[in-house]
Amino acid sequence: MTLFSYEIFDAVARQGSFNKAAQQLHLTPSAISHAIAVMEEELGFALFTRGKSGVTMTSYGASLYPAIRAVLNSDEALQQSIARLNGLEKGKVRLGTFSSVCTHLLPGILQSFKAQYPQIDVEVYQGTYDDVKEWLRSGQVDIGFLASSCQEEFTLTELLREPLLALLPADWPAPPDGVMTPAMMSQKNFVVQGDATDADMRRFLKKYKIGVQRCCHVIDDMANIAMVEAGVGMSILPQLTVKDCQANIQILPIEPSEERVVGLALPRPSAMAPAVEQMFRHIVDYCTGKAEA
Repeated sequence: MTLFSYEIFDAVARQGSFNKAAQQLHLTPSAISHAIAVMEEELGFALFTRGKSGVTMTSYGASLYPAIRAVLNSDEALQQSIARLNGLEKGKVRLGTFSSVCTHLLPGILQSFKAQYPQIDVEVYQGTYDDVKEWLRSGQVDIGFLASSCQEEFTLTELLREPLLALLPADWPAPPDGVMTPAMMSQKNFVVQGDATDADMRRFLKKYKIGVQRCCHVIDDMANIAMVEAGVGMSILPQLTVKDCQANIQILPIEPSEERVVGLALPRPSAMAPAVEQMFRHIVDYCTGKAEA
């Protein structure tokens, strides 16, 4: 198979559609379909399953995808190195991130990076912690934002530490000294998110052996805050998540205090392409500057 074959495979895998892959690569859908058919004939097994809802990778295709992404990433790194030798700052960087970083931290990073490196393209993928880890494993992203509570096999370059805060409905009685403790949370109604989105709260509850009533299950931070505002229950979220929050809720410190550590993870730390290295350093410098300000 050729490098262009790998690009076609990648486009179909990302888009989940022959038509959308064709638009991305400026080809016809029939050309995409033919190219995939040729690859499948050459390999001896099916790469994609075609259905009414779109195209999905078979187990064989999914097992090949990380290796195909590695080839494409290596080619991208080669092209960037050539551009650097020619005195140009060019290339592409793909970032994986979760909600609070995407909302409150990443916009400033992207604006300052674009001003400094206008010829480097940046793609952003937002998802859960689990999504970011899977994108790093498959090579779909070059850099991932993760929390230390779920970094697993990845080494984190620390960017920031932020306290966990208690969110209470406005009409709940406030603690006398304005501070929530684990004992005060026991058996309270809680708004929770999935394991892949509120790992920090779950770690806190487990550490202090707090039994709670999980009364509302949501999938994003904004819904979490909205349910607290509606009086459904309380929650625990990192400080960055409630930055500039306008909801009518109580946001209180917790004692003993606990932190979420946010950092950067790389799929291959020793093999960063030039543009990826520029972005990595820029993010670290940006966050260091904000911490010192």
